[in-house]
Amino acid sequence: MKELATGKVTLTSQNHGYTVSSINEDVLEVTHIALNDNTIEGLKHKEAPAFTVQYHPEASPGPEDANYLFDQFMEMIHTTEKEGEEVCQNA
Repeated sequence: MKELATGKVTLTSQNHGYTVSSINEDVLEVTHIALNDNTIEGLKHKEAPAFTVQYHPEASPGPEDANYLFDQFMEMIHTTEKEGEEVCQNA
């Protein structure tokens, strides 16, 4: 898997039968791709504080390889709290 922003290549644990075939590039940005088949492995929303990966970051071969994703998530939570935005609402 390759993180496009940094060019960093990481071995990941994957087990999925579905892939993202297209995205609305006005709304989403591809953040990660699989090097073996060039499929999309990560996306982030361009305006909302939201991102996703389609692999198991908690099961990376190196015990801390994907910690940056969890750090990113926590930073998004703290930034949103500081700005007073209500991102999640009860249904």
